[in-house]
Formats: sequence, structure tokens, C-alpha cells
Amino acid sequence: MANIPEWVGLKTIIRVESQRTLVRDNYFAEQPIHTRYYLASFADTASAFGERIRSYWGVENKVHYVRDVTQGEDKSRIRTSPLINTWVVARNFALNLYRSNLFDNMAQAQRKCTFGLDTLKRIFRMK
Repeated sequence: MANIPEWVGLKTIIRVESQRTLVRDNYFAEQPIHTRYYLASFADTASAFGERIRSYWGVENKVHYVRDVTQGEDKSRIRTSPLINTWVVARNFALNLYRSNLFDNMAQAQRKCTFGLDTLKRIFRMK
């Protein structure tokens, strides 16, 4: 940290290199190595920081990515304040219903729910 300019409260700089391997039709397509930097106002062990970082990306992959890709949140044209919040609640509610019905694949769950009223009744536990 000798070459880093004065930054009040900075205790740790973390550098993480990651590589993701995609598998499609039994074909492995390796992606380039990505380097990410994190700043912290506290000191901890490398394994503790690793857990925090993995936890963050776990949330990103489990919620934000699903909302962006499966539910099309980024493509949404809703810009009016009360409607934005209403749709966020609706999307989260749908994801929670899918997970409570033991769906692992949210895109598959969303497709199944478009099949008809019987599926929706089962998901909502209605008679």
C-alpha cells in the first residue's frame, strides 16, 4: 500500500482473479481471467474476505441476475416511481413463490406458470 495515495479509513485492498467456465452441449468454453479489486476499512484474513466476496456474488447470481435476465427487469420501460416499487415487489414475490415450490431453475418455473391456471393455483396453494 506504499504506492497508494492517502485514503482515510482504508485498511485493505483485495485483488481477486476469477475465471468462469461455461458448458454448453458438452463443450467447455473457457472465459478469460477477470481481475476485481475490493476496498475495505478493516483488516481480516484472506479466507474471511473470500467468504464475504463469494457471499456477495451468491446474492448477485441468485437474485439480481435472475431478475435481470429471466424477468427482464433491465428491459422494463416502467419509469414512474410507484410502479417501479410495485413491480419490484411482484418480481421478488414470484421468485419467492418459485423457490418455496422447490424450483431450482427460475426461467423454467416462470415458463411453467404460463401454462395455465392449474399451475398457478398449485403455486399459490389455492383450491
